[in-house]
Amino acid sequence: MSWKTLLFSFQGRVGRGPYWGLVVVSLLVLGGLSAFGVMSVVNAPDAAAAGGGLGVLPILVMLLLLWPALAIQAKRWHDVDKSAWWILIGLVPVIGGLVALVFNGFIPGTPGANRFGPAPDGHVPAGTAPIGG
Repeated sequence: MSWKTLLFSFQGRVGRGPYWGLVVVSLLVLGGLSAFGVMSVVNAPDAAAAGGGLGVLPILVMLLLLWPALAIQAKRWHDVDKSAWWILIGLVPVIGGLVALVFNGFIPGTPGANRFGPAPDGHVPAGTAPIGG
């Protein structure tokens, strides 16, 4: 799968590796911004006047990471044979994020092809025919 397809398409399936890769890269980038004080939040009453809070750079970085995060999550949901609409489970406070983390990060995909395409690793279980074969 090309980088363009991986990061920008909502079609197909990916394994847990690309999901964790994006999580790690996102944490490193946002953690790096935080370490350099770019994302520091000032709790003073006049924080806005003092220039505290989120700046433009962290917001731009988060927006740049949003589409690839959604695309990879959609493919992970597809890998466990669920619709990409399951991304919306993340909007449920606390429980939704945990469900998404478990399914995307820890549950292996369905073996062989499913309704969203062939297995991301190309593995075909014994006794099954590949799609189109």
